[in-house]
Amino acid sequence: MKTRRRQHGFSLVELLIVVAVIGVVSAIAVPNLIASRRVANESAAVANLRLITGAEHTFYLTAGNGRYGSAAELRDAKLIDASLSGAGANATGGQKNGFLYTITPGAASTYTATAAAQSGRADRSFFVDETGVIRYLAGGVPPDATTGTPIN
Repeated sequence: MKTRRRQHGFSLVELLIVVAVIGVVSAIAVPNLIASRRVANESAAVANLRLITGAEHTFYLTAGNGRYGSAAELRDAKLIDASLSGAGANATGGQKNGFLYTITPGAASTYTATAAAQSGRADRSFFVDETGVIRYLAGGVPPDATTGTPIN
C-alpha cells in the first residue's frame, strides 16, 4: 500500500488573501504616514524659526553691536548650523526638512527669516521678524509682517 506524502505550504488562495490584507492595511496607513510627516516637517520649521529668532537676538546683544546678523554671520558666530544658514561667506539661508530658509538682516534694527515649503513636503510656509511672532500661509510662498496668520 502506497502512502501519500502530505505536502506542507500555503495554497494560492491563502497567499492571495494575505496579499489583499496587506494591500488594505497599507491603503489605510500610508496616507496617515504622509500626513504625519508633513506635520512633523512643519513643527520642525517653526522650531527652527524660533532658533533663528533666539540666535538673532543673541547676535544683536553680543557681536552685532546693535544690529541683527546675516545667515553667514549667525553661522560664523556658531549660533545656528550650516543647514539653516547655507554655505559660503554671502550665505542667505539653507535647506532642511523640506523647507528653504532665508535670513535677511534689514536696515536699522530689523531682520526677517522665512521657511518656504518645498515640493509638497509641507502645506504651509512660515515667516518671523524681530517681533518674534511667527506667521504662516498655505502654500510655498511665505507670508510677510502684514499677511499670514500668527501661530504664537
